[in-house]
Amino acid sequence: MHTQVDVSALGSVIHGYNANPHAVLGPHEVTEGGRQALAVRTFQPDAQQMWLVDPHEGCSQPMRRIHPAGIFEAITSPEINNQALGLNYQLKAMKNSGKQETSHDPYAFPPLLTDYDLYLLGEGRHWQSYDKLGAHLREIDGVKGVNFAVWAPNAESISIIGEFNDWDRRKHAMRKHIPTGVWELFLPGVDVGLLYKYSLKNNGNILEKCDPYGFAAEVPPRTANIVTSLDDYQWGDKEWIDTRAEGANALDAPQSIYEVHLGSWRKNHEGTGNGDGQWMNYRDLAHQLVDYCKELGYTHLELMPISEHPFTGSWGYQTVGYYAATSRYGTPEDFMYFVDHCHQNGIGVLIDWVPAHFPKDGHGLANFDGTALYEHADPRQGEHPDWGTKVFNYGRNEVRNFLTSNALFWLDKYHIDGLRVDAVASMLYLDYSREDGDWVPNQYGGRENLEAISLLKEFNEQCHLQHPGTLTIAEESTAWGGVSRPTYVGGLGFSLKWNMGWMNDTLQFMRHEPIHRQYHHDELTFSLIYAFTENFTLPFSHDEVVHGKGSMLDQMPGDLWQRFANLRLLYGYQWTHPGKKLMFMGGEIAQWEEWDCNSELQWDLLEWETHQGVQKLVGDLNRVYREEKSLHEVDFEHTGFEWLDSHNHADSILAYVRRAKDPNDFTVVIHNFTPVVRENYRIGVPSGGWYREILNTDSAYYGGSNVGNYPGVTADDMESHSRPFSLELTLPPLSTIVLKPDNQG
Repeated sequence: MHTQVDVSALGSVIHGYNANPHAVLGPHEVTEGGRQALAVRTFQPDAQQMWLVDPHEGCSQPMRRIHPAGIFEAITSPEINNQALGLNYQLKAMKNSGKQETSHDPYAFPPLLTDYDLYLLGEGRHWQSYDKLGAHLREIDGVKGVNFAVWAPNAESISIIGEFNDWDRRKHAMRKHIPTGVWELFLPGVDVGLLYKYSLKNNGNILEKCDPYGFAAEVPPRTANIVTSLDDYQWGDKEWIDTRAEGANALDAPQSIYEVHLGSWRKNHEGTGNGDGQWMNYRDLAHQLVDYCKELGYTHLELMPISEHPFTGSWGYQTVGYYAATSRYGTPEDFMYFVDHCHQNGIGVLIDWVPAHFPKDGHGLANFDGTALYEHADPRQGEHPDWGTKVFNYGRNEVRNFLTSNALFWLDKYHIDGLRVDAVASMLYLDYSREDGDWVPNQYGGRENLEAISLLKEFNEQCHLQHPGTLTIAEESTAWGGVSRPTYVGGLGFSLKWNMGWMNDTLQFMRHEPIHRQYHHDELTFSLIYAFTENFTLPFSHDEVVHGKGSMLDQMPGDLWQRFANLRLLYGYQWTHPGKKLMFMGGEIAQWEEWDCNSELQWDLLEWETHQGVQKLVGDLNRVYREEKSLHEVDFEHTGFEWLDSHNHADSILAYVRRAKDPNDFTVVIHNFTPVVRENYRIGVPSGGWYREILNTDSAYYGGSNVGNYPGVTADDMESHSRPFSLELTLPPLSTIVLKPDNQG
């Protein structure tokens, strides 16, 4: 017998630059001695001797070494039935170490990606691309293993490396699909838990990369991916999923969001967590966070990015593993349990999602196949000047597919209720944070990033179409119009938009000493000019308590008493202003220290009544907010809000009415932004009768001075503020009071 392979082709297999190793390795029909036979070839660089084994016939045949580097070949003998051999033959190796191993041949199996899969990937419309690319458990003709697939069109060759092959890139080279640039290989015998990476060769350079579609990875700073199944967890949240569109996620529902960084909310003091900081496990966090949210009345959790990121100090916003829940806090199933437990206890789960940029870490997406693949090659388009990161090339179909599919992945596999999209403004504008000459105009000469706009619209359309009831929320800080309007009327299609203008103006106002606030009254009233142009969420997020800004409490002016009173007033204003609510962890206990991702919250502060008081107030604000339809049903229409007095800048007082869909269901809200008690203060109201004081942030229960109008006040038949009735009130210092006509029941 003699080999019928082109010997010159063996070199590319041996040295790892063959884009189609299946053309040399595996089974090939040949003619031997005038009869049809099967030539089976394998590359085993660390084997002394090889045998071809037919497990059905129970016989084996020695293989000849046809190249000294370790390529072996067997041309089937009459004892081995060529028809029955199929994919199930095995290779037995005698290793140089003396160890014997028997395994199926990866190069015996055909590709699993169909032409239709490859077509959709190339078109950028394979919405479930995560079911095809990456590492997936498969069974072919009774042989179990993992199918690996990765997009890297400019690589000369790609190999799968891992513990199973001693991280030797020569052993498991992948096959390239032409012209799509997707590489694929089925590895029989591989199972869950296997560590792996991709080794890519380009222009003589070898790159070791993580799987862009990897479902799990080692705990940083280690970087290998882990073969994982996401289909084994048994969910128990069907009722939640089926009802959230009309329930917790409805735009007329109360939404009070508690923003959390899982690694620093609370530490594991028993010393059993991951990392130096003893991170807690997702399962333990689920129980503690759910209990806490239920106690304080939050409706949703929003998690800072839980996708895998190498640098803890990036808080997750510099993502490497877009499809991997970070292993800092456990396994994918642990995170599924977290979401499931939240849902079964009536808590929605939102996550931050970062399609605006990605880090330059060598094992990540940057320069993935040796070229600017996921990013632009031109630094004026592909480099983010603020963060030292890469900007996605939104005009490339496969990159768009990667991002849109990733958003759908979290909604699908992890039952996430919504995505808060980070840094949308940086995506919308080509000149974002760039000087003249440092950016490239669009095809019409403008500054709008048309490709990113198209991506955001497509992302929103697919999320709402494929996962009804989920929320998409934009962190967008400019005056871009229609962010939260449907795409069919020209909007971007988000469900909600963070009201960054309200946040900035409000905090700027609150930082003024009360005696100076009369000169800055418009910083409060301005928000109502545009309050109903978008579906707004009012955020006091992590960004407000980092980078030297101080904690929320620390930003309040005055002595100790006034600081706490100002903070309670601020929260009263937030909870009664039109818009959904978001508070970053620590704000509810009036933390003194600025947030540090490496330290847990200052829970010991709750030994003090002042801090307990703020926490109690947040709980009551959430309760009143949920119970009073007027405070949440009509957040995005002018019919839900009515000024009573917006002009009293001299006393720094605001008064307004919040109305439910039933206009007769309303509450009266009055804020006193000075430390002066206003006695006999008259304010006009829509109707007569008894008004109960249902909330007073100055209550002694919250640590206040206990000035107020408890249990309530009767409206006089006296005109005021162009109203036929009015209330004569005592306005507590630095306070919010909420009153409700008693005839509403």
